Amino acid sequence: MTDQPENDPELSTEAELSTESTTAEIETPPAGTEEYFGTAYPAAQRYAEHLATTGIEWGLIGPREVDRLWTRHILNCAVVAEHINDDDVVGDVGSGAGLPGIPIALMRPEAKIVLIEPMERRVEWLTMVVDDLGLKNVRIVRARVEELVDEEMFTVVTARAVKAMTTLIEWTREVISPGGRILALKGASVEGELVKAKKLIKRYRLSQPQIHVVDGGGILEAPSRVVEIVKK
Repeated sequence: MTDQPENDPELSTEAELSTESTTAEIETPPAGTEEYFGTAYPAAQRYAEHLATTGIEWGLIGPREVDRLWTRHILNCAVVAEHINDDDVVGDVGSGAGLPGIPIALMRPEAKIVLIEPMERRVEWLTMVVDDLGLKNVRIVRARVEELVDEEMFTVVTARAVKAMTTLIEWTREVISPGGRILALKGASVEGELVKAKKLIKRYRLSQPQIHVVDGGGILEAPSRVVEIVKK
């Protein structure tokens, strides 16, 4: 079992390896993006450049995503930080291209972010990008999250289009500290996933899920859906 993104057309951050070149220009960030990121904005721009170049070359993101990097990927993930505290230790499950972990790290430089990724190629890319951005609050761990029981403990686990909620709960429940929470970015099918996860949530005595609709104060025309489940 690997931490692979599900086939969700709304939230997919992964693309199959492609030799297709792209002539599209990087999407112009929506109005207010610079203010939203504050002093981290230059690093966010640099991250966008990595996604649009080495991210495509290494097969971490598809060429057709270049003209929507900010709205569909970077900002879509950055808004999760509105539910992250400065003292949180965040495990980003199946991090892939660093989404949502890297945007969260940019928004919350005091929080500790652990990018959890089992594939060597992706880990190498993440290491290169994190070093280039100078993100001192980020660690990268090559592993599946279920292998980290007894090694890591998080106050928050994040995931973007990584498996169904039932699987995510099973994988992460033992690495979340009491009072900690899952923050999962999900698409329109989330209600159905939560119905299927209802028995599991009760069995493990987790809180009833909350769905936060977050738009970054109006920056995103299509808001992000963040499912929050608390470990009691």
